[in-house]
Amino acid sequence: MRVSVAFVLGVAIATTAGVLVALALASLLGSGSGLGHPSNKGSIGNVIQYVLVGLLAAAALRTYLRRDTIQTPRWVGALQDAQPRRAFATGALLIWVMPSDLIIMLTVGVNLAQNHDASVLAALPFVAATTLVAALLMVAYLLFRRRAQRLMPKVRDWMNTHSWLVSIIAYVVFILLVVS
Repeated sequence: MRVSVAFVLGVAIATTAGVLVALALASLLGSGSGLGHPSNKGSIGNVIQYVLVGLLAAAALRTYLRRDTIQTPRWVGALQDAQPRRAFATGALLIWVMPSDLIIMLTVGVNLAQNHDASVLAALPFVAATTLVAALLMVAYLLFRRRAQRLMPKVRDWMNTHSWLVSIIAYVVFILLVVS
């Protein structure tokens, strides 16, 4: 349990830090020329978000095309025997080194910077959702302890063979959030 908590904490802290850095970068970018009003579809801020959405769509397409060759990353297996410190570092690095996560955090940062009245607190739903996704298996275990113990090997096997589908679903969710 301590390993799971450490992993989720690493994800939460890394996501928070990543969004803050993305917001700072977007604010710097927009400080000279401004990112424009969110209602203006041709504003710099919206164009940047559309480019980032395009990158997410390209990542989803790439994942789909490579679905037969995608293997479960080694770090996933290593987490099963990890100590809390290593799990924390893995959770943090997972957020900071995955291109899709970086793109999503940049999109959130640009969106916050473009909405001048939005505070950093407006990023809390994104941070909470990201943390919840990282904690889903732990939450399932806490809620359904015995059933979860029996079901977890099947879930792990399904995730190993369908990780590409989970990635595509995550891409689509974030694309829909940005364009809506």
